[in-house]
Parts: sequence; structure tokens; C-alpha cells
Amino acid sequence: MSEPQTVQVDVVSDVVCPWCYIGKKRLERALQAVGDIEVELRWRPYQLDPTIPAEGHDRKAYMLAKFGSREKLAEAHDAVKAAGADEGIAFDLGAIAVSPNTLDAHRLIRWAQTVGAEAQTRLVGLLFKAYFEDGKDIGERTVLIEAATEAGMDAALAETLLATDADRDAVRSEIDTAQNMGIRGVPCFLIENKYAVMGAQDPATLADAIRQVAAMKARGELETAS
Repeated sequence: MSEPQTVQVDVVSDVVCPWCYIGKKRLERALQAVGDIEVELRWRPYQLDPTIPAEGHDRKAYMLAKFGSREKLAEAHDAVKAAGADEGIAFDLGAIAVSPNTLDAHRLIRWAQTVGAEAQTRLVGLLFKAYFEDGKDIGERTVLIEAATEAGMDAALAETLLATDADRDAVRSEIDTAQNMGIRGVPCFLIENKYAVMGAQDPATLADAIRQVAAMKARGELETAS
């Protein structure tokens, strides 16, 4: 009987991307479907708009400018809400007042990895919920510290680090690396750093991709990801 395979999945995402939130929920269902395959999950940064200032933009004006008309914006919101409802996400897009710069959120997610994969994934989920369901400004440090505390991080340490420039360049470098790999949209699921599944794919597609890579590893056809 063959040994269970371990597969590394890196999720490149931004915490203000609604389809990344939907993608996270679909990935959770995919992981339940892959049987005894152990998945090592890591979250990687991406910024849909790194030009947003630290204080953020008024979301309504920002989104209207982005989509060009109220009709197109409403259509996009309806699609997100419908897909979210299927995944148990209660999107409250009208409650969001600020479109934040997510660099600090990504620094926090990076630090959560030192606590463990579960803490990092939990933090990502908490930030998604805070923004999309509770309408909180995840560019605000008080909101970030609250999420860090709930995720099991050392809140005092996180607060101290957020007040510095710690890992700003490292996060930006990771984003540059993703773009140099050809990633222009998120979510993107990188499997063993070799295969990419783009977009918020359905759970069956994600599960099948993980199974295929696990089978390749079992046959010795794939080097272990670094």
C-alpha cells in the first residue's frame, strides 16, 4: 500500500479580492475531497492596487471609477453575492466604506506563518470576513491586531512590528515574483511551485489538480517543492 502523499499548495491572493474569499471556501471543500493526501497550505501576497494610499480610498467612489458605471458595478456585485451565497459567505458590500491598502495585512499574514499554517489560514479567513461581511477597514491597525489576536498570534509583537517597516520590502518582493511568474489575477493556486490553477475554480477542479500532482509525486515524476 502506497504512503499518503504530501502536496504543497501556495495560494496567491489579496484580502480585498472577493473572488479570493470565494476561492478560499472552494479550496476548503476541495481539501475535504482529496482523501488521505496531506496538503501543506501557505498564503502568498498580491495587491490588486498597490497605489492606494495608506489611509485608503472612499470605496464607493473608487469602485465606481473602476467599473465606469453604476450598472456595471451592480452587475459585478450581484455575481459576487450569488457565488458567495453558494459558499456560505454573507457578502455585505454596501457596508464597506474604505478600499484599503493591503500591504500591512499581507505583512501580518506573513508573520502568521511563523506561528503555523493553521494560524495563517485562520488569519486570512478572519481578514476576509472582517472586510467583506463586517465592513471593517482592514488597513486599520486596530482591526489587524484584533484579527491577529483571534488567530492566536502574539498581538503585542504584531502591533510593535506593524509600527515599523519590517518585511515591507519582503512582501513587495514576493508580489514582484508572482507577477514575474505571469500571475496577473488572483486567486492563483500554485501546486508544488510547478502547476498553477487560476481563478476561483470549483472544488472538483481544485481537488482533481491536487490528486494529479500527488499521483505524479507517488510515481517519482515530480521533485519535492522547495
